[in-house]
Formats: sequence, C-alpha cells, structure tokens
Amino acid sequence: MSGHSKWATTKHKKAVVDAKRGKLFAKLIKNIEVAARTGGGDVNGNPTLYDAVQKAKKTSVPNDNIERAVKRGSGAEAGGADWQTIMYEGYGPGGVAFLVECLTDNRNRAAMEVRTALSRSGGSLADPGSVSYLFARKGVVLVDKAQGGRQITEDEVLAAVLEVGAEDVNDLGETFEVISEAGDLVAVRSALQGAGIDYESADVSFIPSTQVELDAESARKVFRLIDALEDSDDVQNVYANYEVSDEVMELVEA
Repeated sequence: MSGHSKWATTKHKKAVVDAKRGKLFAKLIKNIEVAARTGGGDVNGNPTLYDAVQKAKKTSVPNDNIERAVKRGSGAEAGGADWQTIMYEGYGPGGVAFLVECLTDNRNRAAMEVRTALSRSGGSLADPGSVSYLFARKGVVLVDKAQGGRQITEDEVLAAVLEVGAEDVNDLGETFEVISEAGDLVAVRSALQGAGIDYESADVSFIPSTQVELDAESARKVFRLIDALEDSDDVQNVYANYEVSDEVMELVEA
C-alpha cells in the first residue's frame, strides 16, 4: 500500500504542477491579447507586446498559442475576449498591504474571488487609494547571472543600463534586478540587449516604499493568501509589502 500511496502522492503533485503551468500559460496568453489589442499586432512596433511575447516564450508557451493570441488581440482572428484590467487594494495577515491586479471579462466574479481570498485569511478589501500610495510603479528587468557558459557581473549590467534611466541594480543571488521608472523599461531592456546581455523578464511592477517584517506564523498566512489569490484565473499579479528574513524563511520551509 505504501508504494501505491507514494505513486498517488507523486501523481497528485504532478497534477498540481500541470494545473499551475496551465494557469500561468492562460495568464501569459491574456497579456498578449491585451497588448495586441491596445498597441497593435506588430511585435517590433509594440514594446508591450514584445515583452509579453518574450515572457511567454521563456515560459515555454507554444508558438502556435502565442501567434493565435496576437491575432485574436489585434482583430485578425475572431474570439478575443473583452479583457478589463482592475486593481483591487486590501490588507492581509500581519497588516500587510496588497495590490491585486486582475485581468477579467467578469468584474463581479473577480471582485468576489479577491474578497473571498482576503476575508478567509483574516484580511479585507480596502477603498481605492488607501493602499496604492504605499507602492510605486516601476520597470523591473531580471537578468540571469549565468549566460552562455559565463557569469555576468554587476559592473557589466551597470555599464549597460546607467545611461538609459536605471535607478538601481540589486543582487538577488542567481539574478540581478534592474529597477527603473516604468517609462524607461524599454530603454533599459534594449540597452541590455545591445550590450549582449540576455534578460529573463521585463515587466512594469509595483514596488513597496515600506515593508512589514513578518514572523513565521504571519509569513505562512501571507504565503497561503498569495497562493489563494494566484489560484484565481482572473488574478494576473499580486504585489505585497512584506519582508521575510532568511531565519524566518527557514522556519516556514521546515
């Protein structure tokens, strides 16, 4: 029986991973459709679409799916949904502030799912503007250190991006994080490419101005809430102003 149990557990874990990959693919496809609808289907002439397509390719979304999404979004092919971007604000465990970005064709469903996830964790939705002031809209480019059999250095990244609007370069261990104003994202990404440095992702994100340090119990609750929110098909991105030390992270993972 133990062998069967182990097989069942492995099968369940694979099903969870496959389900999460399916949800991620769907969210990336939505981003492509919206980018094509708002800026046209020419990847080279639409920087937002370019980045959405690159992100999908790096996540192994099939090219056929990408091409069809571009056609649906640009109107070259029927079937595109009327996606609307909505930002919900709220508070979660430990007083952590949340911004939840939804891309949905049903506002009522999206609001209900976000409200339910927050309330089940002991949090609540907040009025517009009561949380967003704690975050700044920034361009964020992630660069893998290991590229083409060598290690990219921080000096190389700095040399490529300092003249085009980069505000900060952070060492995240296996990657560098390049922060810029949202409007400078394309210039930063292009400068890296021009210097022969590949990038993992280039997105407009929301960076918190202040952070709430969490203990192990609060961190577990916050992570469960993030999982619940990201499990919704309508939720595209979750931003929160928490900080977890290495010591607390070890306790959480244990």
